[in-house]
Amino acid sequence: MMAQMQGFGRRYFKAFLKGFFVAVPVTVTFLDRVACIARVEGVSMQPSLNPGGKQVSDVVLLNHWSIRNYEVRRGDIVSLVSPRNPEQKIIKRVIALEGDIIRTISYKTKYVKVPDGHIWVEGDHRGHSFDSNAFGPVSLGLLHARATHILWPPERWQKLPPKLPPERQPLQKE
Repeated sequence: MMAQMQGFGRRYFKAFLKGFFVAVPVTVTFLDRVACIARVEGVSMQPSLNPGGKQVSDVVLLNHWSIRNYEVRRGDIVSLVSPRNPEQKIIKRVIALEGDIIRTISYKTKYVKVPDGHIWVEGDHRGHSFDSNAFGPVSLGLLHARATHILWPPERWQKLPPKLPPERQPLQKE
């Protein structure tokens, strides 16, 4: 009886290890290449994200797969590596694409033509956002993911469609 139990324990342990060594790489690959979730901190994207301020942070689904070819649209909410601090990721709305001419809010020049391979991003909460008005056009290489859904809190569960404020339309689209 004891020998049977040891045999069962070994088989169970081997099966567990096989499953573990398959599941971990699959999960890591999925989170790195397909999608992950992230908590949004700060007020720069209010009212779209974190409308309640610091009481409750929105949790969003970040889709890596959808931007693998740098395919973004005006109005998309994207996660990107901060141009000023590579250790930090920021979340902003795409206002203009490469070739567009945009009227800036507080940048060093009043008008900017977004260079090839770049986008112009801004937070929805004007004056409370560290965005392209501070650091200029952002390289597409800094893109991390597109925010596609709010997952938490449950009462805010929704899809995040591309939405460009009418007053932030590019003056000239390429």
